[in-house]
Amino acid sequence: MIDFSISSLAEAFLAWMGMHSIRIILIFAGGFVGIRLLRRIISASFEKVVDKTYKLRDHVAKEKRQATLEGVAFSIINIGVWIMVGLMVASELGIDIGPLIAAAGIAGIAVGFGGQYLIRDLISGLFIIMEDQYRKGDVVKVGGISGVVEDITIRRTVLRDLDGVEHTVPNGEISVTSNMTKIWARAHLDISVGYDTNLDKAIEVLNRVGKEMAEDEQWQDDIIKPIESVGVNEFADSAIMIKVLGDTKPMQQWAVMREYRKRIKMAFDKEGIEIPFPQRTVHIKNSR
Repeated sequence: MIDFSISSLAEAFLAWMGMHSIRIILIFAGGFVGIRLLRRIISASFEKVVDKTYKLRDHVAKEKRQATLEGVAFSIINIGVWIMVGLMVASELGIDIGPLIAAAGIAGIAVGFGGQYLIRDLISGLFIIMEDQYRKGDVVKVGGISGVVEDITIRRTVLRDLDGVEHTVPNGEISVTSNMTKIWARAHLDISVGYDTNLDKAIEVLNRVGKEMAEDEQWQDDIIKPIESVGVNEFADSAIMIKVLGDTKPMQQWAVMREYRKRIKMAFDKEGIEIPFPQRTVHIKNSR
């Protein structure tokens, strides 16, 4: 009797599987295909939009913008498609999805009352992306943290700082955004020389090195405007500070400044110009 019951249950289960398993497999397959198809359509659409709005930008800026838009859109698509797949599978399994949808609506109302911070994050993220404040790959300072943008969604921004530390910043906490790599960047340095230095000669050397570097085949593609002196900036305790400025391609300002510092050290050594270090003069008073 027990064997008969088990056999009957097995037969019923196999019959049910035969009826529904193919449909469930087709639903999942449709979800995968739908995501792939939507991704291709969105990628092609964003490529046209970016080409139109970024006409004067280089290909790197276009790639950053497209990667940012695609990342946000793909995450929304994945969530939406898999929710639909889950509901369709539940319906196929004989589960009444009406109460599930009603429960989701009640949960949404609860989130609306208690999730002010989440809503703030989503709205802020939407404006950040629409206004193109920064993109994947940019070097920014947001929420008091500086780093490379590794990922951005409508809820949070992920930064990686120079020490390799990953920071996750909710978009709602971002009130000021500083983008150091958008359209162009600036090489900004204060070069110190001794108080007995001929300033005209020092400035001539600084300008010459900046011009030579801008004409160097290795660096000319990274430099938009040669580094040159804008004059004496400060009388410091042990040195006179001469400010120099130059414009570079985005992301290249740090490499350009490192090379410029090296060349200035070599040029100053050759010209006999001192780069001073902190000094203190001590006067000993004779008490006799």
